[in-house]
Amino acid sequence: MSETPTPALPAVSREWHLLSRPVGWPKAEDFALVEAEVPQPREGQVLVRNLYVSVDPYMRGRMSDAKSYVAPFELGKVMQGGAVGVVVASNAEGLSVGDHVLHFLGWREYAAVNAKDAVKVDPEAAPLPTYLGVLGMTGLTAYAGLLRTASFKEGDVVFVSGAAGAVGGQVGQIAKLKGASRVIGSAGSDEKVKLLVEEYGFDAAFNYKDGSVASQLRDAAPDGIDVYFDNVGGDHLEAAIGALKHAGRIAICGMISVYNNTEPAPGPKNLARLIATRGRIEGLLVGDHYDLQPQFVEEVGGWVRSGELKYRETVLEGIENNLEAFLGVLRGDNTGKMIVKF
Repeated sequence: MSETPTPALPAVSREWHLLSRPVGWPKAEDFALVEAEVPQPREGQVLVRNLYVSVDPYMRGRMSDAKSYVAPFELGKVMQGGAVGVVVASNAEGLSVGDHVLHFLGWREYAAVNAKDAVKVDPEAAPLPTYLGVLGMTGLTAYAGLLRTASFKEGDVVFVSGAAGAVGGQVGQIAKLKGASRVIGSAGSDEKVKLLVEEYGFDAAFNYKDGSVASQLRDAAPDGIDVYFDNVGGDHLEAAIGALKHAGRIAICGMISVYNNTEPAPGPKNLARLIATRGRIEGLLVGDHYDLQPQFVEEVGGWVRSGELKYRETVLEGIENNLEAFLGVLRGDNTGKMIVKF
């Protein structure tokens, strides 16, 4: 195997480091945008110039050193996240200069990626940012969480919180495409509520800032719900338990309302209702469901190409805006997937 020569590249690559573990809401001083030498690919690696990177709510958990399902970000070192880029140098079989790949070394301009950890993607088959969103990890999260974790079945009434986000918007649309009798979403602005109903095809939606989530959910689903897909936690989870029908299912994908709390958030006061309803709550990690990837890409890819499944992206430009994009996700600034274009 001969190494593909490296084309002329800049000497430095900018990258984001975590300097201190945030307490409460992350602050600018917890992070630093620093310059590092552009790495050279070792044997079995490719050098990737990142074009699009993902920021996601789960990253807030990795900024803590609390024991979790994934290792925390290391202090003083570059952070990680999903990214799509172009190979600019290759020292690996199977990947050549000019290929586009999906990998997990975001938050930096250039990354030396193990070829075994890079997935080749086709920009002709779908726009590159979709591999981070509707056809990527967030899309698979929605697909697996609804169909497997929540055991969705035709005729179900489905409630989705954070429904204008990258995962939530896809959950509601998949439910409709799979034969839900009614889909309800919550969001944080009237504009997002309008998007859910008029573009995504939700049957009803409400702005959780307009009043009690429980009362607004009762108005939208007077006969109760069969499935709740939780991206928010807190009062949304309590309201969903209160509205759950017999043998209802709750999939816990995220709880963005409590990620920046400095004290433990109180649990729902009505958990005992699960006894009467025989309800079920189950946590969801997309990493447990990669066996569904081929089925997901085939089915959802078809819906995207046909226009049956709509998606939105919020795009900020420039690596210098990576942190602001992440904070924007925590604030709910995004509609659909939040992406940074380098």
